[in-house]
Amino acid sequence: MDLQKLIKEVLDKLNLDAGVLAKFQKDPMGTVKTILNTLNLDENTLKAIVEGVTAKLQVEGGVKEAAGLLDKVKGFFGK
Repeated sequence: MDLQKLIKEVLDKLNLDAGVLAKFQKDPMGTVKTILNTLNLDENTLKAIVEGVTAKLQVEGGVKEAAGLLDKVKGFFGK
């Protein structure tokens, strides 16, 4: 089973629907189970997917935050 493919599938769903993202933030395991409902995944695999998705979301959030700060600095200097 390709964990990276499953993580990408979950991320795609989260990025498309803010409601699903909010649900993931409250109940990551339950949300992943719902998104990947056709697969019979064991607890360890689910945990690995949740950890992978969480890590990617943190990286994406950091990139967006850095881009926002860069825009503010550009605005400060009038560029």
